[in-house]
Amino acid sequence: MEQETKPELKRSLGLIDATSIVAGSMIGSGIFIVTTFMARDLGSSGYILLLWLITGLITISAALSYGELAGMMPQAGGQYVYLQRAYGKMVSFLYGWTAFTVIQTGLIAAVAVAFAKFTSVFFPALNNDFITVSAVFKITYAQLLAMSSIILLTFINSRGVKNVKIIQLVFTAAKLLALFALIVLGIAMAFKTDTLSVNFTDMWSASKTTVESDGTISILPLAGFALLGAMGATMINSLFSSDAWNSITFIASEIKDPQKNIPRSLFLGTTLVTIVYILANVAYLSLLPLKGVPNGAGFVEQGIQFAANDRVGTAAASMIFGNYAIYIMAGLIMVSTFGCNNGAILSSARLFYAMSKDGLFFKKASRINDKNVPSYALTIQCVWACILCLSGKYSDLLAYCTFASLIFYILCIVGIFILRKKEPDTERPYKAFGYPIIPALYIVITIAICITLLMYDTRNTTMGLILVLLGIPIYYLTQRK
Repeated sequence: MEQETKPELKRSLGLIDATSIVAGSMIGSGIFIVTTFMARDLGSSGYILLLWLITGLITISAALSYGELAGMMPQAGGQYVYLQRAYGKMVSFLYGWTAFTVIQTGLIAAVAVAFAKFTSVFFPALNNDFITVSAVFKITYAQLLAMSSIILLTFINSRGVKNVKIIQLVFTAAKLLALFALIVLGIAMAFKTDTLSVNFTDMWSASKTTVESDGTISILPLAGFALLGAMGATMINSLFSSDAWNSITFIASEIKDPQKNIPRSLFLGTTLVTIVYILANVAYLSLLPLKGVPNGAGFVEQGIQFAANDRVGTAAASMIFGNYAIYIMAGLIMVSTFGCNNGAILSSARLFYAMSKDGLFFKKASRINDKNVPSYALTIQCVWACILCLSGKYSDLLAYCTFASLIFYILCIVGIFILRKKEPDTERPYKAFGYPIIPALYIVITIAICITLLMYDTRNTTMGLILVLLGIPIYYLTQRK
C-alpha cells in the first residue's frame, strides 16, 4: 500500500517572483497620498525629496542586512525566526503578537480601506452608511468592500501559490508601468512650464502649514531642532509607503534557492521602489505648485499641500489627462492596492504558520491544506484584518503599523551583531553589506526616528508601544498552558 504524502510548503517561486512580491508589497496607496501630508508638515520641496531619499537608503540598508539572516535561516516565518534565534522565544512571540494585532493585519486593513476609498470614485454610493450604530461608530459600504477584497484574496491564496504568483506578477507589472508613465509624462511637462523651477526656488526654506478650526491658515517657519523634529515626525509617511519589503522572508520555504534569491530580491525590489518613489515626487513637483490653499478653485490653487481628499497622485495626473485623470488614477490605485494586499496576505500567513508550529499561535494555523498552503492561518488573518477595517482611520492604522515595525526592524539588525558573536562558525551564504558600519548606522538613525515619533506623535506611537508590551503577559499565559 502506497504511503500518503503529507501536504507541505513547496519551493515554487523564483527570483522574478520574489522580486515582484517585494516591490508589489511595498507599492500600495501611500505614494499617491502621503506627499500631501509631508508638504503641509515641511513646506519645502528640498526636504521632501531628501526624506524620500533617506527613507529609501534606510530601507535598502535594512534589506541588505536582512539578506544575511535570510541566508542563515531560509525557512517560513522570516523575521519571527530571526528574532527567536537571536533573543529567544519571548521576543519572537512579541513580534508575532504585534504582527498579528497590528503590523501585518493592520497593513492589510489599511491597504484594503484605500482600495475601497478609490473604488468609490467610480461608485460614490460606497461612501454611504450601511449601518449607523452611533455618532461615533458606523459601517459604510466602502468598509464592506474593503473586507470583501480581503476575503476574496484570502480565498485565492487558499487555492495554491500558482494563481497568487500570476496575480502578483501581473499587478506589479501593471502598476510599475503606470507609475513610469506618470513619471515620464510629468517630468516632460517640466520643460513646458515653470512649475518645477518655482518649486525648487528657495527649496530649503521649511514651514509647517496648519488649518485652524475656524478655517484660517497658520504658517510656522521651521529651523534647527524644530525642523529636525518635523522631519522625523512626518517621515512616518514615507516609511509606511516603503514598508512590507521584508514580507518575502516570511515565505522563504517556498522560494527556490533561498540563500541566493531572497537577498537578491530584497535588494532589487527595494532599490526599484526607492527610485520609482523619488521620481514620482519629482513628477508631482513638475506638475503642481508645492503650496496652496484648502479651498482653492482647482488643482493648481490647492497645490500639493491641499490636494483634494489628499489625493496628490490624482491631482498631478489631472494636469496631464484633465478630468479623466480622476478615473485613471483611481483605477491605477485600485490595481496597486489589490496587488499589494495579494502579496501581504500571501506572506503574512506564513508568519502565523511558523508561530503555530512553535506552539505560540492557534494550533490549527500550522496545518497545510491539499493545495500546500496554510489555509487556517490565512483564515484567522482574514478575520482579524476585516475587524481592523472597522476600527479607525487610515492615518491611525498607518501610525500603529509603522512605529511597531520600526521597533522590530531595529531588534533584527541588532540581532546580526548578536548572532555574529554567538554563532561565528554558522554558514552565511550572504553577509550584510557594509558590516558593521551600515547596520550600525541603520540602528542609530531608526532609533532617532522612533524617539522623534514618540515626542511628536505621542498618542499613536504610545498605542503602538502598548500593543507590543501587552504581548508579555499573553506570552506567559501561553507558556503556562
